[in-house]
Amino acid sequence: MRKYFLFILFFLSLNFSAQVLSETQKLESLCRVWGFLKYYHPTIAKGNTDWNEQLIQKIGELEKIDNKASLNRLYMNWIESLGKTDPCKDCTKTDNKIYFLKNFDLNWINNSNIFSEDTAQKLHYIENNRNTGNNYYLGKSGKQIYFRNENSYGSTFTSKAVGLLELFRYWNYVEYFFPYKYETDENWNDVLTEMIPKFLNVNSDENYHLTLAELVTKTDDSHAYLHSKLISRSQYGNRKVPVEYSYAEGKLVVTQIYSNKLHEKNPLYIGDVIYDIDGKTIPQMVNSFGKYIPASNSWGKVYKAKNLFLLSNKDSLSLKIERNGQNLEVISKTYFAKDIVSEKNIPSDKWKFIDQKKEIGYVDMGTIEKKDLDEMYTNLKSSKSIIFDLRNYPKQTIRPLSFLLLPQSTPYYQFNFPDTAYPGKFYSITNSIGRKNPEYYKGNVIVLVNESTQSQAETTAMMFKQHPKAKVIGSNTSGANGDIISFKIAGLDTRLTGLGAYYPDGKETQRIGIIPDITVKPTVEGIKKRKDEVLERALLYIKTNN
Repeated sequence: MRKYFLFILFFLSLNFSAQVLSETQKLESLCRVWGFLKYYHPTIAKGNTDWNEQLIQKIGELEKIDNKASLNRLYMNWIESLGKTDPCKDCTKTDNKIYFLKNFDLNWINNSNIFSEDTAQKLHYIENNRNTGNNYYLGKSGKQIYFRNENSYGSTFTSKAVGLLELFRYWNYVEYFFPYKYETDENWNDVLTEMIPKFLNVNSDENYHLTLAELVTKTDDSHAYLHSKLISRSQYGNRKVPVEYSYAEGKLVVTQIYSNKLHEKNPLYIGDVIYDIDGKTIPQMVNSFGKYIPASNSWGKVYKAKNLFLLSNKDSLSLKIERNGQNLEVISKTYFAKDIVSEKNIPSDKWKFIDQKKEIGYVDMGTIEKKDLDEMYTNLKSSKSIIFDLRNYPKQTIRPLSFLLLPQSTPYYQFNFPDTAYPGKFYSITNSIGRKNPEYYKGNVIVLVNESTQSQAETTAMMFKQHPKAKVIGSNTSGANGDIISFKIAGLDTRLTGLGAYYPDGKETQRIGIIPDITVKPTVEGIKKRKDEVLERALLYIKTNN
């Protein structure tokens, strides 16, 4: 009996030491080690090794490995093959940087279920003696980074190994250089666990693109997108109902009707309220789009989906509408873009007075340029109020405008930049705007915003908020702030937010947006009556505060 018991213990100890690993566990560890060495190992930083080819080779080698001991032998041999890592003197130097560490996480190295003590020590040694200079895969423009020397294997699905390479490449971009990784709905570690089986199951070009789009969407970043004509055609269509519309209260309100080259009658009228498209409500359609449309929040997702609702591959759509108090169902034909006769947009005034007394100025921030600012201010500085419409994207006018409007230099944003000498860490710098100006604008500064107010527009709104008589009116802005990093994944254009942007006290704007002082959202009735309810609320505020 004793011998039998000892045999069982011996068998269990052998089984434990072998420690069988799943395919996902092995690939997760490979993704982490490959990405870590790519940005930390001094040899890889020189670019003398085909790092993509090394990954594809290791993916193949993993197929013959099924336990912890074998996996760690592979990693130890791999690291040894890269050559000796010399001690790093710069790695121990202290500096005066204010570090932001919410994204920094190398705790995976200490996972004893995957890595042996020897492997963990080796990886920590590389961390402590990491590359601190140039990196073949990273470029810098000032304090901002960009990815470089990344070979694309194209957008056609060729093999599971190449698909995993693109997943690992993107996952590590986010892991080390996305400033808002800590804010994603799904923990970024869990994203890797979830997406590996999905990439292993890819079997077509369309499925490949959709899986990539799902990965990008998990950043929860309105700056992010994946440009795929294949997705556009298969998921949304390349035919359109020839109308323009606005979104309000979960419905679409028709605001313009276009004719078509086939001279066919359109069953829709301006003011029609569309609440159902081919059996789906508008909120249901937003939810269906959501899996492949990255956005910082729900209103950002609606904004990014706004041009998709009336697209289709079919030659007509069944629409349920409200018209003059009645519910109707109409069949509306769809057309290719070449068959829709659209009207040319009439350029709006860059600035103007919007009252007879010339006491209220209005500036369209989407059209005014730096060269226009002096003339604009000369004309409007005598007004009692200036309305700056930021429901658009401004043209790099933030700093010169601050010189005209603000009484003094003041901190208005804290930026977090990626530290390429210690990937995963970010450092903070507080930026000031304006200058001492006794002749600053003394009237009301009214700022109009909504979900289309994004990135530079949000930063501009924060500049305006430094004015003593500023008031922000509208709805929450996009919640995607900071510059962008544009690059390709599987040969497809994509991008991410590249630096973090916060209030001077560290309060967040990403995923939240700029919160208005007075909240106003367009209504169905307001759109039908062609009212600009946000502007009307601004005028009411001015009337009661002059």
